[in-house]
Amino acid sequence: MTEQISPRTARRIALSAQGFGRTPPAAPGPKHVRDLVRKLGVVQIDSVNVVTRTHYLPAFSRLGDYPREALEAEAWGARRNLFEYWGHEASLLPLELQPLLRWRMARAEAGEMWGGLARFGRERRDYIDGVLKEIERRGPVTGGDFNDAPRGAPGWWSWSDGKRALEWLFWAGMITTKTRRGFERVYDLTERALPARIIDLPTPDEADAQRELIRRSARAMGVATMADLRDYYRLPLAETKARVAELVEAGELAPASVKGWRQAAYLAPGARTPRTVTGASLLSPFDNLIWARDRTERLFGTRVRLEIYTPAHKRTHGYYVLPFLEDEAITARVDLKSDRQAGVLLVQAAWREPDATAETAAHLAGELRRMAGWLGLEGIEIVGKGDLAEALAREQE
Repeated sequence: MTEQISPRTARRIALSAQGFGRTPPAAPGPKHVRDLVRKLGVVQIDSVNVVTRTHYLPAFSRLGDYPREALEAEAWGARRNLFEYWGHEASLLPLELQPLLRWRMARAEAGEMWGGLARFGRERRDYIDGVLKEIERRGPVTGGDFNDAPRGAPGWWSWSDGKRALEWLFWAGMITTKTRRGFERVYDLTERALPARIIDLPTPDEADAQRELIRRSARAMGVATMADLRDYYRLPLAETKARVAELVEAGELAPASVKGWRQAAYLAPGARTPRTVTGASLLSPFDNLIWARDRTERLFGTRVRLEIYTPAHKRTHGYYVLPFLEDEAITARVDLKSDRQAGVLLVQAAWREPDATAETAAHLAGELRRMAGWLGLEGIEIVGKGDLAEALAREQE
C-alpha cells in the first residue's frame, strides 16, 4: 500500500530527519558532533575556505556555536570516531561504516574508479606497490613526500606520480587519512590509522553492505526517491534498484507518493513528522539537506546551483552562496566571505527568495552575527548587491 504524502509533510519529514527543528544544546561539544555525524551518516569535505571549510558548517547549522576543534578531534584526533573516504564525494563518515564500504574499495583495487586513476593503476601498479611498501617502512606520509614528477596541465594529470599513487591507494582502502596538517592529508596504512576494533570487523558481502547503506540513507532523509537513495552514498544504479526492491519486500522501506514528485518515493520506518519545524540556519552549499539540487527543488521549490566554477560575469547570486533556512522554507541566500585580515564577515550579496517574510532580514542578520562570532570575526560588513542587501544593512545599524 502506497502512503500519500503532501509536499509540506515531506519537507517536515526531511528537515526532522536531517536534524533541524531541535533546540540546540547549550554547550555543544564532541559528543554532539559525533551523534550528529552518525545521524547524517556522511559529511562532505571540500577545500574551498572562503567562509570556512564546508565540513565544519553542517554542525554549526544544526548545533549552533560549537567548537570546531570538536569536529577535528572526532575526525583526526587520537580517539577518532570518524574516517575519510569516498562516501558522497570526499567525505567524513562514522567509523562503523568502514566495513560497509570495503566492497567499493575492492572494486577500486580491481580498477573500477575514476578513469584517470584507473588507467594509472593499470599502467603503474609496480610503482604503486613500491609507494605502499615505502609507507609500510616509513610511516605517515604526505603528498609532498612523493612529489617526484613534473607537473603538467591543470587537472588530475598535473599531480606527481606519487600523488596519483597515494590517491589510488586511498581509493582502494589500503591507506587512509591519519590526520591533517592544515588541510593537507597525512596518510598511513589503514590498519595503523584506524582502531583495531574496526579493522577486525568482518566484511559483509556487497548486497548486505549496500542494503545497510540504503537503510542509513533513508533514515537520514526520511522520505526519498530511488535517485535520492542512490545519490546519498553514490551507489551503482542497478544495485540500488535491486536493494531498494529487497528492502520494500522485507518491509524495511515503505512505498510513498509525494504530490508533485514525478518519481515514486520511499519512507523510512519510524520517520518523524513534526507538526512544525522552527529555527534559522545558514546552509553550506554542500550541506546534506541541499547537495542534491533536484531534491532541493522538490522539497523547497527553490533552485539552488553552485556557481563557484561559473565565470564571475555569469553568476546569478555569487561565488560562495549559503541558502538561509528559516523555519520550513529557504527564504534568502547570501554570498559570504571571511575577511580574516580585517576581522569581518563580508556579505557580498543578499537575495530574497519567494518565501521571504517581513522578518527574514532580521532573522538572517541574527544568524550572520552568530556565524561571525563562531568564526572569530569581530563584525559583519554589507558590501554587495542583491534585493535583500539594503534591509539587511538596516538590521546591522
